[in-house]
Amino acid sequence: MNFDENMLRSVIEEVLKEMGSASTAPAAKAAPAASTLSAGEMSLADTGEAAKGVAPDEVVIGLAPAFGVYQHETIIHQPHSKVLREIIAGIEEEGMKWRLIRVFRTSDVSFIAHDAAEYSGSGIGIGIQSKGTTVIHQKDLPPLSNLELFSQAPLIEMDTFRQIGKNAAKYAKGEAPTPVTVRNDQMARPTYQAIAALLHIKETEHCDRDKKPQAVTVSFK
Repeated sequence: MNFDENMLRSVIEEVLKEMGSASTAPAAKAAPAASTLSAGEMSLADTGEAAKGVAPDEVVIGLAPAFGVYQHETIIHQPHSKVLREIIAGIEEEGMKWRLIRVFRTSDVSFIAHDAAEYSGSGIGIGIQSKGTTVIHQKDLPPLSNLELFSQAPLIEMDTFRQIGKNAAKYAKGEAPTPVTVRNDQMARPTYQAIAALLHIKETEHCDRDKKPQAVTVSFK
């Protein structure tokens, strides 16, 4: 699947325009997200600083700073509402509970997932960037290690997100599931490299290193 050329051009022009404006204006922190934000079929609400969990039957899902707020679909136009639904469904199918937090200090999916794991009562967390890159992590592992990494967002399908949720729940139960299978396409990286970089830049604009993870509630319409 090729990324639409006109959209790519418009994104590049927008980023260049923003970079030009930034070079002539004083540096400023990104504005904080509103307490409640709605994006089509999903509404997300911040409810204050997240608490570290103690329930052994939960999996914490860590959202990147722009997920569902400033960006609403993955790199291949999958709505964030559907992505989150699938991950949650996978966790619930394994009889486990889920909880959402938003990580502001970084846009690196490995660190987002590790923060989620540290806040999870089971020690298992999932991190997801707005463009779709996802990681299953465990709190006792180094941040740059993980249980499963899904680095090529263009190749992650909806059923894959559901299986990610299921596997995370299985790890939380102490099982050793078979790693989720992901399609392989050597052309995916060069095809999407430019737009992936731009989306990551735009996500990073909303990081706040001084802000602790926030608890998030979600409602689906």
